[in-house]
Amino acid sequence: MNQLLPKDFLIGGSFSANQVEGGLRGTGKGLSTADCFKLTDRSKGGSFELSYQEVLDAVKDTQDQKYPKRRGIEFYTHYKEDIRLFSEMGFKALRLSISWSRLFPTGEEETQNEQGVDFYLKLFQELKKYDITPIVTLSHFEMPVHLAVKYNGWADKQLIALFTKYARFVIDTYKDYVTHWIVFNEIDATIHIPFVGAGIIPERTENLEQTKYQALHHQFIATAQTIKYAHEVNPQSKVGCMATKNLKYPATCKPEDCMQFFNETEIDTFVTDVQALGEYNYAIKQYFKNKGIKLDTTEEELQLLRDHTVDYVGFSYYASLVTSFDKTNADKTNANLLVGEKNPYLEVTPWGWQIDPSGLRYSLNFFYARYGLPVFVAENGMGMLDQEDETGQVHDDYRIDFVSKHLEQLMKAIDDGVDVMGYTYWGCIDCISASTSEMSKRYGFIYVDQDDQGNGTLKRSKKDSFDWYKNFISNAMS
Repeated sequence: MNQLLPKDFLIGGSFSANQVEGGLRGTGKGLSTADCFKLTDRSKGGSFELSYQEVLDAVKDTQDQKYPKRRGIEFYTHYKEDIRLFSEMGFKALRLSISWSRLFPTGEEETQNEQGVDFYLKLFQELKKYDITPIVTLSHFEMPVHLAVKYNGWADKQLIALFTKYARFVIDTYKDYVTHWIVFNEIDATIHIPFVGAGIIPERTENLEQTKYQALHHQFIATAQTIKYAHEVNPQSKVGCMATKNLKYPATCKPEDCMQFFNETEIDTFVTDVQALGEYNYAIKQYFKNKGIKLDTTEEELQLLRDHTVDYVGFSYYASLVTSFDKTNADKTNANLLVGEKNPYLEVTPWGWQIDPSGLRYSLNFFYARYGLPVFVAENGMGMLDQEDETGQVHDDYRIDFVSKHLEQLMKAIDDGVDVMGYTYWGCIDCISASTSEMSKRYGFIYVDQDDQGNGTLKRSKKDSFDWYKNFISNAMS
């Protein structure tokens, strides 16, 4: 196996604005949907949904300590220190997101919040100082909560114009610093967790199944319009999609299980098909027919999807599942956004996510064979209950083992002939959990001194995995 990565390989880390930034008060930022989530008891599995009343209560509540994503890890004030640490590790890329509500607090303003504009400008300048390529996600599980309350999020077609205005502003403002874009993080989240993915409040929705797929269509249109504009502003721009790789294997070699696996894979993959091929695939069309889902579309919109497809395919990969035709007695487990059938041959994390490094190689080959476009591992990581020892050190050999095995499989995929453009480890610095809003589920190479209630010094310190990743990058990119 070739132990070297391509010289232009984008290796580094990733996180989202809502999980790290903080900086809510006194900065002109508006509340986002992510700012409405309270700390959740881990034993209850976390939650990605809120009732309408919970959203309204959160908007009125100024007791920010109840809402961990309002504080993040205060990257807003610590970004220079954090970027310096990323540079020390040898990062070639940092995948991050922009908070829509930091630039346009309600999403409907005619003028932007200059404090927010200046923050991201200084952030990109700091990355350029260390020669770290930013890969910028325009919408990562947050939007101005005002748009969720007023329009029920992406259920309303008016969101297309509002988002496109925001996206164009970002592209125009930062075009000298950013050439790599992702429009929506894990866009399939709209199906699985509609409030987080699209600002949809289920109880305000008459037909949730219909509404979710219609909202997703609106996001596809916004994506195509953003791709078109980015290419007009800078023909060298690279705009990608990003979805959850819901990898499943047949539970057995019974033909019924294999057919179940095939059908589920085709349906799961339609979100990248629309963005990479410009078409809804046959499987999802049949699914719509069976479920009585009728999308409100125009021929002009469908042509826009065909004409403006992505330049690369990004995905998150954390775990795999199995599937069977007869699910009656199947053991269930979690895998990122999904709950599915458990694979008895795999180890699991404390959160029940199955560890399957070989699945990353499978996923890379799957996407490249299907689309023939560069493939990008936008997220891959391991959340654990890291503990400092008496000297303040975190010995996370389990994370080193996890990352090394996944990168080994990535290199095998490259040897298979797959055009892998990059790998950004998720949560490269400890951040607030997406599902439970807890701090104790830690992914990072960098430990942040903060507990679930927000107590701590916010001091950054290196875990054992910091030096391991640093050495890996140095050796693999030499």
